[in-house]
Order: sequence, then C-alpha cells, then structure tokens
Amino acid sequence: MSIHEEKILSDIPKHDSHSMHYHHRVSNTKDKIAIFLVKFAVKFADVFFRQRYGHRAVVLETIAAVPGMVGGLFQHLKSLRQMKDDRGFIKKLLEEAENERMHLMIFVHVARPNIAERILIVIAQVFFYAIYTLIYLISSETAHRTVGYLEEAAVHSYSEYLKQVTENERLNTKAPKVALDYYGLNENVKLKDVILKVRIDEEHHRDQNHMFANKLN
Repeated sequence: MSIHEEKILSDIPKHDSHSMHYHHRVSNTKDKIAIFLVKFAVKFADVFFRQRYGHRAVVLETIAAVPGMVGGLFQHLKSLRQMKDDRGFIKKLLEEAENERMHLMIFVHVARPNIAERILIVIAQVFFYAIYTLIYLISSETAHRTVGYLEEAAVHSYSEYLKQVTENERLNTKAPKVALDYYGLNENVKLKDVILKVRIDEEHHRDQNHMFANKLN
C-alpha cells in the first residue's frame, strides 16, 4: 500500500459501534441535491419491490456498481490532463465498482429475477449511468455525496433484509457458491452471514464516498 493510499484510508471517518446508523448531515445545496436523488431512487425501489429485499439488492447493486467505474474514469482522465498524482483515488474507486459488481452476482443467484425484472433493472442502470455521469461532469463533490447517501440507504436496506431473514428461517437459505468463493467462506455458511458481509462492505463505501466528496471539490 502506497503512502497516498494509507493517507486516504486514514481520512475515512471511524465511527463508533453504531456506525451502521451513521448519517452525513445535510449542510449545503449540493448535499440537498444528492439526498433528493437518493430519496427518488429509494422510492422507486419501494414501489416496485417493497420488502422483496433480494430483488431490491439486485437493483441496488446494479446501480451501485456504476459510480466507482465512472468516478475512476473521470479521475484517471483528470490525472492525465493535469499531469498530477491521483492520490490513490482511482484504485479505490475501481475496487469499489468491482466489489459492488460481485454483490450483484451474489444476489442474482439469491433472487433469480425474471425477464420483466431484468428489463426494469437495465432501464434503471442506463438512466442512472446517464444522470450520474452528468452530475460528475458538473460536480464530483455532489456525485460522491450522492453515492454516500445511496450507501446509507443500502446499509438500512440490508439491515431490514437481515432482520427479515433472521425472523424467518425459511428465507435463510444456503449461501450461493459465488459468495463463498468471493468471501472465502465455508460451505455451511447461510445467507444471513453473507448479508452481514455485504453490509460491512456498504458501510465502507458509504464512509469512503463521503470522504471523497470532502476531498474532490
């Protein structure tokens, strides 16, 4: 790990044992725009998937895998254009995109979306990609703050999913092989354990993007 990467990691806020409830306070117009966009996305998920958390996860991860790749591209081009070091941001953004993509691979095996749902998911991704790219062009701060709030919503959604699975053992199925391979888990692991792993990832992405929003303005 480079010195720059260590500095970035040290800048990610460390919260207390209740970190999964952390919320970045809305303090300016950019924050208001960001949280409005996230509330709209959450409302979309509520309308179409309600408490079908496996399907919500598929939609969420399809969208969540976009920002890291878009941000990585823009930061790469910025580094080339300005001929300056990227301070390790590019690597972290691409790692985030890959992590979210793997979350998608996991929950596709859990929810098994039908054709209609897959079409809806593709439409949502295309729409989000276009909007997020435009936002990043205008303000990288707003773009990363949006992802920070989106990850806050993701942490909440996975907490509700975890509660649902804990209360109904029938839903706590065997974890898909792709999850076992990705997280290095044994074959006896259940879905509940995978959801916990994914929620920890989302907490990290939340804190990382709020930190990026503070740094890339």
